[in-house]
Amino acid sequence: MFSEDKKEFPVGNGKIIQGNCLEYLSEKPFSERIDLTFLDPPFNQNKEYNYFDDNLPIAQYWEMMFKVCEGVHRITSDGGAIYFMQREKNTEYVLKCLRETGWTLQNLIIWKKKTSAVPCNTKYGIHYQIIAFATKDPPRIFNRLRISPPLPPNYKYERDNGVYVTDVWDDIRELTSGYFAGDEAIRKSTGERFHKQQAPIALLLRIILSSTKPGDVVLDPFAGTGTTLVVAEQLGRKSIGIEIDPENVKCIKDRVNNIREADNVEKYYKDFIHTENLNEIWNLKSDTTVSKKKKLQTLNLFEG
Repeated sequence: MFSEDKKEFPVGNGKIIQGNCLEYLSEKPFSERIDLTFLDPPFNQNKEYNYFDDNLPIAQYWEMMFKVCEGVHRITSDGGAIYFMQREKNTEYVLKCLRETGWTLQNLIIWKKKTSAVPCNTKYGIHYQIIAFATKDPPRIFNRLRISPPLPPNYKYERDNGVYVTDVWDDIRELTSGYFAGDEAIRKSTGERFHKQQAPIALLLRIILSSTKPGDVVLDPFAGTGTTLVVAEQLGRKSIGIEIDPENVKCIKDRVNNIREADNVEKYYKDFIHTENLNEIWNLKSDTTVSKKKKLQTLNLFEG
């Protein structure tokens, strides 16, 4: 399944490792403690990957996921977090995998898609994915974010100070293969999507803001196109990505070292403006996203 030798490359305030995440996670001793892991593996849906068999026997696939969760748990700081994303039909496997590797479940997040549901003939259409949020013992940090999503049609008055983020995320659009992928989707010179499973910036921004502080270490064992590293870099977190496909590694190096306008998290700053400790967790003093002056102008605009 895996064939590439491990290589490490510095990117921004972190590094990308080209290789097998199972080998990397099993190494002892581990040089750094991880504070947050975003685990978004291939879903075993028989999709085409150059360096991964996405059609494994179910038992073999979940044995692999068990080893990954176990390895991440071992290197995670006390109270550190994991966000494990999967298809809704695999919820039972995800919870069992986390429980048996020592994680404490905090929330089962429903990420409701904004595009059309997947139709089914013998059951209700599927309109969401799950993200299991768990920690190594009690959480070391959790920032209660307040956001300002669009007002539902039956609401008459605007909210004065937003609402707390709940376990249903219905305001983040996935990067579909069609129109809604927009400028954020990385494309080849032909216009074809570089990676059809690319995670949106807004999703990782919410996760990293919620469960880390500046200076923390964020891990993505299946780094893909590097969205986790791109967001972590802009928020002043250290990042480690592991990715087996050398073409993806090249993409990540370029994407982190040359932040595109489409990847700039600045545009989301106003969405969190009512979060009590936003300046602290957004890393206001950092120059990795936009200037401090511009951020302060945004802050003054909403407080004025």
